[in-house]
Amino acid sequence: MTELINKITLRLILFFSICTLLIVFIAELIYGLEPCILCKYQRIPYFSVILFVSLALHIKMVNHVGTLKIIGFIFIASTVLAFYHNGIEQHWWNAATSCGDTNQFPANFTNFQSQLMIKMPKRCDEIDWTLFGLSMTVYNILLSLTLGTLAFIVAFCTKKSSII
Repeated sequence: MTELINKITLRLILFFSICTLLIVFIAELIYGLEPCILCKYQRIPYFSVILFVSLALHIKMVNHVGTLKIIGFIFIASTVLAFYHNGIEQHWWNAATSCGDTNQFPANFTNFQSQLMIKMPKRCDEIDWTLFGLSMTVYNILLSLTLGTLAFIVAFCTKKSSII
């Protein structure tokens, strides 16, 4: 019974991870929302979770409780990254990296011309899209926190129930 709960939870997490990446890529490629570098970094946990869950569901000898714990840690890291990005969007703090900021003064006119010709990267504190006044980073915080908590709860509850 606990193995079934673990597999259902893994499939649920896989479903939400795939849906999240589909939504992000549709927003970027179809609706033209340009992601900043931190937005791109926030996709990495979802790709890694898809990889871990896919392997865990197809390899028979995998410890699903351990996989759920790893996924929980991945989503907690994703929550922290999304919260950091939200803080930059809200101007609570500055980005640790340049994050689209190009305050470098060109050394000569040729460099100035070449800077005019290239497309500038999107700044991390610019919000292109909101729903109910919340940006995509807030929704990422909520989803990552929910999926991470779900993974930990199922991992620890099935571990305790298998001991009894």
